[in-house]
Amino acid sequence: MNLEQLTAQFRVDADDVVPNPYLWADEWIATWLTEAQAEAAIRKRLLYEASNPAVCQIAVLADTATHDLHKSLFELVHLRFQATGAATSSVVTIKAREELDRIRPGWRDETGTPRYAVQDDTRITLVPRPEVAGTLHVEGYRVPLKALENDTDKPEIHEAHHRHLVHWALHRAFTKPDSETIDPQRAATAEAAFTHYFGPRPDADLRRSTRHDEVQTNKAFWV
Repeated sequence: MNLEQLTAQFRVDADDVVPNPYLWADEWIATWLTEAQAEAAIRKRLLYEASNPAVCQIAVLADTATHDLHKSLFELVHLRFQATGAATSSVVTIKAREELDRIRPGWRDETGTPRYAVQDDTRITLVPRPEVAGTLHVEGYRVPLKALENDTDKPEIHEAHHRHLVHWALHRAFTKPDSETIDPQRAATAEAAFTHYFGPRPDADLRRSTRHDEVQTNKAFWV
């Protein structure tokens, strides 16, 4: 389905089919459907990126540990460092700072070939600090790269999911502060339908909970 078709489906579901004028403007619906696709991609991990150079390749500077991640990436799965001119690359493992402090004291001062990486919200720090320039190859899950703006624009996610994006747009429409259209019950019903299909939104600890170095056992603390 393209944006025009999704908008038409929204208007049918929202009972907003008479343009005198419409209760909700086309540009609002497009924004909500764009949000819906991003929400779906995060909740269901729908968009795995491993080939787009703009997203997956980071130019690494010599003697520089921290570099920016592409803004679309929200969860990293695999990293490789390739020195400039080298024919092969080496795997880089994501670790928590706390784990590096335990297994590699003094890592903040080391220089060499990167073996580990610390992921923050928008940046990645290589450990040891690279002694030569190169490329960090990244694979992971991302949100869509473009907003839905033109009638012919289609969501990046599989077409099987498109119809369900309308639930999020309905949720946003019925929560918009407007005495004529606000409807908490219909908003809640639409949000529940979206969550039933795409699942709940993961919290901010998504990256931490999926790292291999996070110990999944209960710990006892004494004071």
